[in-house]
Amino acid sequence: MISQQRTFEILNKAKYGDKPSQVFDFCLSFLILANLAAVCLESVKSINENFYLFFLYFEYFSVTIFSLEYILRIWSQAVNENSMSKTSFGRRVRYIFSFTGIIDLLAILPSLLPLIAGGLDLRWLRVLRMVRLLKISHYSSALEDLMLTVFEERRSLGAALYLFLIAIFLSSAMMYLAEHEAQPEFFSSIPQTMWWSIITLTTVGYGDVSPITPIGQIIGAMTAIMGVSTVALLTGIVASGFSNQMSRRKEIVEAEITAALSDGIISEEEEKNIEKLRKKLNLSEEHINSITEVLKHEKSQKLSSEEVESLLNDKEK
Repeated sequence: MISQQRTFEILNKAKYGDKPSQVFDFCLSFLILANLAAVCLESVKSINENFYLFFLYFEYFSVTIFSLEYILRIWSQAVNENSMSKTSFGRRVRYIFSFTGIIDLLAILPSLLPLIAGGLDLRWLRVLRMVRLLKISHYSSALEDLMLTVFEERRSLGAALYLFLIAIFLSSAMMYLAEHEAQPEFFSSIPQTMWWSIITLTTVGYGDVSPITPIGQIIGAMTAIMGVSTVALLTGIVASGFSNQMSRRKEIVEAEITAALSDGIISEEEEKNIEKLRKKLNLSEEHINSITEVLKHEKSQKLSSEEVESLLNDKEK
């Protein structure tokens, strides 16, 4: 029987050289993408009519696999050393209410609820199967990194969004005054004009609604310029947040590895600490290895220069 520790290792992102875990990651990722394709193809009436039974059995198979995975993840969380909780029960509860735990539950609920609810029409829940795409976050930290960046830059993003809202209301009000009489069907009120403002500020520009008066066109040009500036500001904040986050992670890891190399050798205990830190910061093993090699090289270069200086001092004496 596979132990909790081994189950936990297989279910989570595979380590380098761990073939069973790598195979599981590939198979589950393939199943997730196949589910997304099935949901899309089911919406095509002719395909759904011809392959209805195939889609039905495939859904049963997928829900069974995802349900087993969810149960095993809860069971194996007892050995999760990266959890902030110290007890097995606490670790399991933290997983259940974590972002990935909620996504894992939502991945199976659309298929399980109709069985529980009985005669209720819950066909609209089938669309929620698209949530299964987020299960890939188990093997990629991209979504988690984005959420962390947004949280850390929430003040800057809040200020930028505040400016964006001001731009929407101002441009809507001015365009309403300029175009209401000329195009009452498109600019009948400020709330209706907000559609044009949002489309223009986000630089989408569908072209379904456009100003025809000279004043309206001037306001439209000013709104487009404001939109470019605001969107660039939001993009820059997120990009800068990502860059700062990666720099901080690199500095933390470098400090840990430098401390471990202080005696010239990384002990087994120090390797475990570095590995735990790597998982916590969602860094790849290749990234850690490259940092370690660079620091080792720098340390050897420093030692060589110190040895040369020591020899020169001895000769002078």
